[in-house]
Amino acid sequence: MTPHVTELPCMKQFRLVDGCLALGGRPVTELAREAGGTPFYAYDRGMLDARLAELRGCLPRAVHLHYAVKANPMPAVVEYMAERVDGLDVASAAELELALNTGTSPGDISFAGPGKRDGELAAALQAGIVINLESFGEMERVHRLAEAAGQPARVAVRVNPDFELKSSGMRMGGGSRPFGVDAEQVPELLQRIGDYGLSFQGFQIFAGSQNLSTEALTAAQDGIFELAYRLAEQAPGPVKLLNVGGGLGIPYFPNDRPLDLNVVTDHLAGHVETCARRLGDARVVLELGRYLVGEAGVYVARVIDRKVSRGRVYLVTDGGMHHHLAASGNLGQVIRKNYPVAVATRMTEAETGKASIVGPLCTPLDILAEQIDVPAAEPGDLIAVFQSGAYGLSASPVGFLGQPMAAELLV
Repeated sequence: MTPHVTELPCMKQFRLVDGCLALGGRPVTELAREAGGTPFYAYDRGMLDARLAELRGCLPRAVHLHYAVKANPMPAVVEYMAERVDGLDVASAAELELALNTGTSPGDISFAGPGKRDGELAAALQAGIVINLESFGEMERVHRLAEAAGQPARVAVRVNPDFELKSSGMRMGGGSRPFGVDAEQVPELLQRIGDYGLSFQGFQIFAGSQNLSTEALTAAQDGIFELAYRLAEQAPGPVKLLNVGGGLGIPYFPNDRPLDLNVVTDHLAGHVETCARRLGDARVVLELGRYLVGEAGVYVARVIDRKVSRGRVYLVTDGGMHHHLAASGNLGQVIRKNYPVAVATRMTEAETGKASIVGPLCTPLDILAEQIDVPAAEPGDLIAVFQSGAYGLSASPVGFLGQPMAAELLV
């Protein structure tokens, strides 16, 4: 297995049964039967609950915790999370339908994304959710659609801040971005919102994602709240909502260390106290996706062949980049690094040599792990890719080469 598997926080929740990895107390061999075979994703309720409990124990009570559906839109996962968080964030009409089907109050659902179609905006208006405006053009379309339908438009402004979240896996704000309205342009947008009589709710200020640096995250909090106070002075109404994004990362690669959550939440607590004085009843929202569900998931594939090519061993599996693009290194990595990977059916066996774990696709990009130490794996063994609960199946080219779809289980 890759050397960092045993250090993962999820291994405190997952178990071994007769040397086999188990989620929800059930060996992956049993889960494979339930899934109708391999490949499949399994998401562990116990890990979801543990992460939520950890957050609730650290966060100030005044902070509302929202789940970003984009991280994992499996309906059973969305339903499970909706019962345990304070709201949902969606990025499409399909995700909006998922969110509404959970029974979540429309007032606790927000819609973000730089390219919302008119039909999606109309559905959002009809549902009465908060639309995060990301451009002047989008504001004009919302105004036109709301007037035509005779419906109120509840809007917030997604702000592209004038700073960046350093050490971020993906930078979503600062500099020139397609996301949100540049901070220096927001005052003009706020004036137009007031002129049009749109129902102003507040701001979403999101700087980046997948960050393990407490220093960078706390510095971003400083910038977010100061920017919010500055913009609030020019708002057409009271700020009812301040979505400060998330950005909290999880460890994927060797040398990654889990985030020191207490440092981040303690710093946030100070800002929340100040915010209550400066913005009154504004609801502070922490919107998380990957940090809530990422460590709860495992992708499981079956070894269908073992071959040697010029001295290198390859374990060829029935799963690969078409189900797990991120693990293949083709979703944002500049230099490919291995996700945590193990032979799930031989977790307690000694490693006997190195092998690369590859998928069934006829492309050299189809790699799940490259030259890792493994036990004597053979066809029929199951391979587990950890840290796979977020941006897995839904972020992958599932139609590539007509390969079968992976199943998903919540256990």
